[in-house]
Amino acid sequence: MQGHIMAVRNARPLSPHLGIYKWGPHMLVSIMNRAMGVGLATVGTLGFVGWLVALASGEAAYADFMSCVTSCYYLGYLIAIGLTFAFFFHMLAGIRHFVMDAGAGFELKANRLWSWLTLGGAVVLTVGTWLIIFGKAV
Repeated sequence: MQGHIMAVRNARPLSPHLGIYKWGPHMLVSIMNRAMGVGLATVGTLGFVGWLVALASGEAAYADFMSCVTSCYYLGYLIAIGLTFAFFFHMLAGIRHFVMDAGAGFELKANRLWSWLTLGGAVVLTVGTWLIIFGKAV
């Protein structure tokens, strides 16, 4: 048997693939966490820089910026609400990952529960925040 290597057939794949796993809320939260991070980094940075430029350019430029953000059939509000959701979701997902990094929450039921709580918590915090904002604006 010198020079001859016997191949051992293994029923398991060498690397995981999406077709192997059953779709679950933990996968959704993981993918959304990455997307929300990218959204916060790009849209949030562009909005913040635009606000700073308008602020530094004087009262007229700032008024134009604010009217643009709050008009356009409330497109500015939709973007702000989306950024608020992204912030809360990304924050709660980070807490979830922190708990998992500590070695807890890997059980399937716990992982699913924390995933749903992350998603639901982000919705509740976003709605609560904007109810406060709109309540003070009226």
